[in-house]
Amino acid sequence: MPLTEWTQSRRLRFLVGGTALFFIVFALLRLVFLIGFADYEAMGDTGNDRIVEAVGIGLRFDLRLAILVMLPVVLFAFVPRVNLLTSRFMRGLSRVYLGLVIFAVLLVYVIDFGHYDYLGLRINSTVLRFLGNADISAGMLWQSYPVLQITLGWLAASVLVLWAILKLERRALDRPPRIRPRVASALLAVVAIGVLTLLGLIGRVTSINPSNPVPLRWSDAFVSGNSAVGALGLNPVIFIYDTVRTPQETFDRAQVAKHYPLMTRYLGVTAPDADKLPLVRQVGPQPHRLQFTRTPNVVFVMLESLGASRLGTFGNPLNPTPNLDALAREGWLFRNFHVPVSGTAKTVWASITGIPDAARAESATRNPFISNQHTIINALQDHRKVYAVGGSAGWANMNALIQSSIDGLELYQEGSWKSPNGDVWGISDLNLFRETSALLKEDATKRPFFAYIQTAGNHRPYTIPTDNEGFEIRKVPAKDAQDAGFQDVDQFNAVRLLDHNIGRFMEIARKDGYFDNTIFVLFGDHNGRISHLPFMPPAFEQLNLESTHVPAIIYAPKLLKPRVFEEAASLVDLLPTVAGLLGVDYHNGALGRDVQIPAAEGERAVHVILREGAFPLIGAVTRNFLVQMNHDGSQATMHDLASATPTDNVAASHPDEFARLSELARGLHETSRFMMYENRRAPK
Repeated sequence: MPLTEWTQSRRLRFLVGGTALFFIVFALLRLVFLIGFADYEAMGDTGNDRIVEAVGIGLRFDLRLAILVMLPVVLFAFVPRVNLLTSRFMRGLSRVYLGLVIFAVLLVYVIDFGHYDYLGLRINSTVLRFLGNADISAGMLWQSYPVLQITLGWLAASVLVLWAILKLERRALDRPPRIRPRVASALLAVVAIGVLTLLGLIGRVTSINPSNPVPLRWSDAFVSGNSAVGALGLNPVIFIYDTVRTPQETFDRAQVAKHYPLMTRYLGVTAPDADKLPLVRQVGPQPHRLQFTRTPNVVFVMLESLGASRLGTFGNPLNPTPNLDALAREGWLFRNFHVPVSGTAKTVWASITGIPDAARAESATRNPFISNQHTIINALQDHRKVYAVGGSAGWANMNALIQSSIDGLELYQEGSWKSPNGDVWGISDLNLFRETSALLKEDATKRPFFAYIQTAGNHRPYTIPTDNEGFEIRKVPAKDAQDAGFQDVDQFNAVRLLDHNIGRFMEIARKDGYFDNTIFVLFGDHNGRISHLPFMPPAFEQLNLESTHVPAIIYAPKLLKPRVFEEAASLVDLLPTVAGLLGVDYHNGALGRDVQIPAAEGERAVHVILREGAFPLIGAVTRNFLVQMNHDGSQATMHDLASATPTDNVAASHPDEFARLSELARGLHETSRFMMYENRRAPK
């Protein structure tokens, strides 16, 4: 048979064997992910058929990557006269190429495993943001993980795969030729191999238009609507390539214009203009403003990596946060509070600007073209303004936003403090509170102050400083910690230490004399990696809302009576709400709204971004429902947050609410992207 003649080709055997070898390697790495990293708890009641389907899609991506890795070798193999059979140089070039590819690809897998273990997300283009702070990122990794062992494992695995491909090369290419195939068999084989290669690259055999074949796409892995299941179907190398090569738009003006009437009602814009699309409004003193003889101070405390599920007041069975729980009882507690998107730099951005960070390639703070933002903080004209962080404010270029946007700011960061650094994140949170309070009390009797304190201790490597004013590590069984939503006992104690330091900060504020006249605003940055949450409604785990659902407390026992807000609220709402309490007149061109002013849309809905990257998953969430969709509005589904099976699409049962939230989700997202550019002010 002509085709069987061609199967004796040494070069063909090497190419096919190499593709098969790489496919096996990638399939084994997928198995490692399935066994060691996949979040089966977050999959909830997703059927096994969906899980198998996602894994099958992933294997097709693995085959695509294996083919892509070997495609350049085809050139080395079939260059006339100078090829893998006839040239030592070409053989050496092929080996160098394969060696570099093996080391690089396996490194991506190592980073992907760590990225998912830490954040619950497969690696994508947003990982490049960490390269902007390589020294801090490297320090955190070194202090948090067994870097040497991981590196040795990566090198050993790379060498093993390289040894296998070189052994295959020698066995396939160095044996004597057997049969010289005829021209007919060669042509037939080329066509057959070309078709099989094309099918392998496309990844599907159904719905293929020969003139415009649609390849398997990353979105096919997310057909179940569950991000943990979708993660099973991604290949890290292909996914990061797909997200990096996708053009990053600033905003879609046509979509902004389409949703402009809706958003003007949502925001209360008094002078809409369909051509210029203004979203700015001037907000005057509110009837609900506080009555006071001396202007209150305001202290924002960003609680690093603290999700709502970490607090006892949200049902955590280990009661790790007695101090925060007490503040929640005695202050204003927001039970359904969300950050727009997970990430420290993104939280800093949203809390200062009032706009969700809808940037798709990296955090908005890293974009030099939008670092000058209007902020309501500047409406506090009589307040001294202080920003305090234990480490470097240069992380993710946050200092560019902070210093460019806040007038008269005093920035205190690494190098400003007397205390020694405790780890890669700078001085301990306790020392940060001590030294910041010492700064604030200096002239607190002369003028009010606004302070933003950014904690960092509840973050790997979970350092417990020796100077901690009586904090004691609590040993609990690892299973108990995991059943309470912690990855391990170290993370559990890091949350306890953060809570301990909050308690000490309140005592310090009392001692330093400004406690009674201060509004403390405490909010979670985002949630850390969740493994198991049996005490929370399943929706938070299975729909990835746990990453955005954080505690928010406004605490001023001498100024405010206790209150619980059940309606959904957002991080972007904090500054307008505080401005409303203070009775100031302020300019607002952002998405945030005073929570004491009734929402124009009825049941209050806020914006969330549940998957980052070039293809974000966006949503609008209320206290009862979540509507989520792809960024272009496709695959919209509605979910009941109180349901035992929250992944069920209940859109058909609530058509009016589904329509309302679907339009809001798209409008909020497109308007957020627009606002990041429209809210800019002239450089100072």
